[in-house]
Amino acid sequence: MSELRNLTATRYVQPLREGGSLPAIVDTDGDGLYVAKFRGAGQGAKALIAELIVGQLAQIVGLPTPDLALIRIPKSFGQSEPDPEIQDLLRKSHGVNFGIRYLDGAFNYDPNAADEFISSELASRIVWFDAFLTNPDRTHRNPNLLIWNRKPWLIDHGAALYAHHDWQSVDETRTRSAFPLIKDHVLLSGADQIDQADKHMLEQLSAESITKAVGGIPDELLRDETVAADFSNPAAVRRRYVDYLMLRSTEPRSFVSEAIDARSRAKKTRPRRVASRR
Repeated sequence: MSELRNLTATRYVQPLREGGSLPAIVDTDGDGLYVAKFRGAGQGAKALIAELIVGQLAQIVGLPTPDLALIRIPKSFGQSEPDPEIQDLLRKSHGVNFGIRYLDGAFNYDPNAADEFISSELASRIVWFDAFLTNPDRTHRNPNLLIWNRKPWLIDHGAALYAHHDWQSVDETRTRSAFPLIKDHVLLSGADQIDQADKHMLEQLSAESITKAVGGIPDELLRDETVAADFSNPAAVRRRYVDYLMLRSTEPRSFVSEAIDARSRAKKTRPRRVASRR
């Protein structure tokens, strides 16, 4: 896992309006263009925390993910933007936000045009990873997979780890629960090595690596009122994430058997077309 860059946004380039959170391409102080996700958007700080944890874990297990960064939005940033919606969003996002390297020229994954770039082994690891982290947002309608330089790249993980939206209800049973939404995964039909992926991924996901990924979340995000309401301090928040992920990775892993069963069921149905949305 590479160290998170700490960058400052210097220029608002353009909004990306296909998502409800209104991310944007921004220029940074010396490291080029990033897609910024803003804490002032409707999903709030927890979406950025999910992006950081899942993105860093993807790097740890060797899944292709663009460079990640913490993007600081200064108070002076974007004041010349004419759109009042953008102005309001930026005012609510001063301080630390999330950024992922902008892949210029990348296109959305479509199995009819780019299936050759994703092997069954890689598809199986991605399906396992998304089931483990309860990511509902890699579907045929919205793959959140880009093809760039003839390689796939995983993006957009703000909807993952949805247990953190209601920690008080997350007991051991819920932590260990299966992930039925894996049935809609865009790569499920090609993921014929999920059992092997289970062994490989667990070899990478040690307590040390999970702790390191969670440790990359800055205190500023963990002190956000939507996060801090249930915890006494940032250390307690980090400990909750680590405990959740460690328990979910231990036997029995019902999300693995659910993914295998879902693939078996999917093989009996007609394949769906992928939307062209970027």
